[in-house]
Amino acid sequence: MSRNRSKATSTAEKSSTDELNDRESESYDADLSSVRFGAVLRKLPRLVVQVARLCWAASRVDTTVTLLLDVVAGALGAFGLLATNRVLSALFLDGPTPSRLMAAMPSLLLVGGIGVLRVGLTVGSSWSEARLKPLVENVVERRLFEVTTRVELVAFDDPLFHATLSRARDRGLTEAYRLVTTVTAVLTSIIGFVSAATVLGLLNPILLPLLLVAAIPDGLIALRIAKTRYQVTYQLSASRRRKWILTDLMADRRSAAEIRAFNMGGFLLDAYDQLASHVRAVQLALARRQTMMTVGGDVVGGLGLGLVYLALGLLLYYGAMPLAVAGTAMLAIRSGQSSLYGLLYAVNQCFESGLYFGDYLDFCAEAERRVPPSSERAGPVDFHSITASDIGFTYPGTVVPALRSVSVEIHRGEVVALVGENGSGKTTLAKILAGLYNPDEGTVRWDDTSVSEIDPGKLRERIAVIMQDYTRWPMSARDNITMGRAVDGGRLAEAAEAAGVDRVVDRLGNGYDTQLDRRFRHGAELSGGQWQRIAIARGFYRDASLLICDEPTAALDPRAEHALFETVRTHSTESTVLLITHRLASVRYADRIYVLDKGQVVEHGAHRDLMAADGLYAELYALQASAYEQSSGECLGSTT
Repeated sequence: MSRNRSKATSTAEKSSTDELNDRESESYDADLSSVRFGAVLRKLPRLVVQVARLCWAASRVDTTVTLLLDVVAGALGAFGLLATNRVLSALFLDGPTPSRLMAAMPSLLLVGGIGVLRVGLTVGSSWSEARLKPLVENVVERRLFEVTTRVELVAFDDPLFHATLSRARDRGLTEAYRLVTTVTAVLTSIIGFVSAATVLGLLNPILLPLLLVAAIPDGLIALRIAKTRYQVTYQLSASRRRKWILTDLMADRRSAAEIRAFNMGGFLLDAYDQLASHVRAVQLALARRQTMMTVGGDVVGGLGLGLVYLALGLLLYYGAMPLAVAGTAMLAIRSGQSSLYGLLYAVNQCFESGLYFGDYLDFCAEAERRVPPSSERAGPVDFHSITASDIGFTYPGTVVPALRSVSVEIHRGEVVALVGENGSGKTTLAKILAGLYNPDEGTVRWDDTSVSEIDPGKLRERIAVIMQDYTRWPMSARDNITMGRAVDGGRLAEAAEAAGVDRVVDRLGNGYDTQLDRRFRHGAELSGGQWQRIAIARGFYRDASLLICDEPTAALDPRAEHALFETVRTHSTESTVLLITHRLASVRYADRIYVLDKGQVVEHGAHRDLMAADGLYAELYALQASAYEQSSGECLGSTT
């Protein structure tokens, strides 16, 4: 036994270590590990176009102002260098110092004015760029959630959809604005470098090669350092994600009770320490590598700058260049060196952000393709019958069909029940009848109209669903019942009373305005049964032609369950009810019962007919009845 426990512990530790050392197997890992500067440059124009479209959609005014001010500020840099050359030329003239200062004064004032103006333009550009940030974030977030709320429901059962959604949401959103700033940095650096190169070309064309000699070593080192940092970021992505999950668990209200009940605090902290230790070790290794590369870059850059000084010295020595031009050239070279360094660094950042933003764009495009097409056809205002014929359906990523050749029929005003064991396909069939899933095979018709021809949104307006896995929305009690529909006080009161939630709301501090989440001030926390009553009230408030109840009494006590089914039977005189439940005693009075097993309808009929047939329904009913009788007998025995 101890050997097995030791082996299991060792395997778990090895698995955890392997996970920490694994990098995410994302499609762009290979791109980053083998990235070359030429490949980055080839992708740059497409990124610039994407960013331009994004900024233009966010704010045309701020986009125009940012671009215009950056261009003007960069151009003024060139004029500033030329004015500086005139200052140096005047100062190096022969004659008394006061005379030289007076001769240089106009150029000095021009240099000062250009400097002040550039500062003003830079501040204005930074302000307009800062204004773009929330606008860009709003554009990309709204676009993402617009498609996620409209995409077909089956997409959320597709593992690939979840993977792409996670990439788009986790980094695609956050990198969108970063891409805007890095593209702006690229444009600013290009303008600065071109300005410096233009000045050198005007002063003396032979100075242009000196700019490259001085700037390229630092730029290449910047590219290499950035690439190394990005690779380390991906190496740590899995462990960081696990660390974030652990920190959320240790600080989340939903897990707080269980952490204390099982004394898991020490276990979680040990796991956190292991992850933090791994991250720290990798980051320290990165710091050492960056330091070595920086030192090497400084050495190479110093040699390059030394060559520049040597070349300038030789030009001065042989009289090929005036001293004032040499001084201006040094300023231009230093400015161009800084711009090129920033350019290479920003281009590399653009490439990384572009990969993530590309995931976002790809997801939005794929999700858009999975949005059900709209239709002008609204279908019948009401129906006499809903017919599903030979329905087949298989969930994405699986090979076993959830439904096979299923046919059911629901007439207006009936209570129809779907019963069967777990995994038999009841909920899947209900979602198809509700228009939430499209069947792979067969058709669903409202009277003579195929559901596939009806606009999905208009169809769902006529259907109310009490979900098995309902959502506990962190909103007011009123919003949790009305679910975005216009508030009708009379209908709200009727729905709350029918679901038995009116008494719950009366006990809340702010009534229907109470926030149903303790994380809000004056918020309230409901029990499972109370939440289920809220979910039931949602279905009643909708007042639809078809009411689908999927395990509506799972969290209710027997008295509340009986009262609910009495309400459902009363409600069925005005609408049609499709009931899904494991509690077969609740469906005895259904007009028709469909029994599903392994995705197929194996029996159907009224309760009396199914009991007489002595099939699966009768077997399940007898099992539940015997369980109740046995429990009752045990209770009586213990009492006596």
